[in-house]
Amino acid sequence: MINECKAMFDQYGGVMRTKDLRDHGFYDRKVKALIKEGLVVQIRRGYYQYIGDENFTEAAVIVKLFPDGVLCMDSALDYYGYTDRTPSAWHIAVDSKSSRERFRIEYPIVKPHFTDSSRFGIGVSEGEINGVAIRIYDRERTVCDCLRNRNKMDAEVFNEMVRSYVNDPGKDAANLAKYAMALHVEKKVRDGLGSWL
Repeated sequence: MINECKAMFDQYGGVMRTKDLRDHGFYDRKVKALIKEGLVVQIRRGYYQYIGDENFTEAAVIVKLFPDGVLCMDSALDYYGYTDRTPSAWHIAVDSKSSRERFRIEYPIVKPHFTDSSRFGIGVSEGEINGVAIRIYDRERTVCDCLRNRNKMDAEVFNEMVRSYVNDPGKDAANLAKYAMALHVEKKVRDGLGSWL
């Protein structure tokens, strides 16, 4: 039963919807049995994750629950090594028209950032966390977002971000200027980073 369950969940990246389970012949009674045996946990209404071994990763859950989301702010800073603080939540940018309801979950802890449609797609890139491909804003978009939200950020985290970006050999000042113009943060970029670049 364990191997069959693991193989089935592996086909779906470790997270299955109720519909997926039914397609495999797992209806309510069988699903409840899997939960009782400690093989599966319900992560949100209609979504279940296999937890029988090391395949259990929050990144897989995030991708499954929020396929339209993009990691941003503190989560992106952590990914690029621009902070030494581990975020207490997954920071996820979504289109401002997205339903607020779907973020009311107990696990994993998420902090949504509702972003205007005209700005949402700027700087979307691909990353990998624990072997899971995940959408994330690139360095320059992350820096622009932090400059825009400077007053909401811890001063130490903000200063660490500036230092880390300035010293990052992978930075792209031309992209930063382009994004700053598109996101209307040119003055903030000049004031915050001008003397460093």
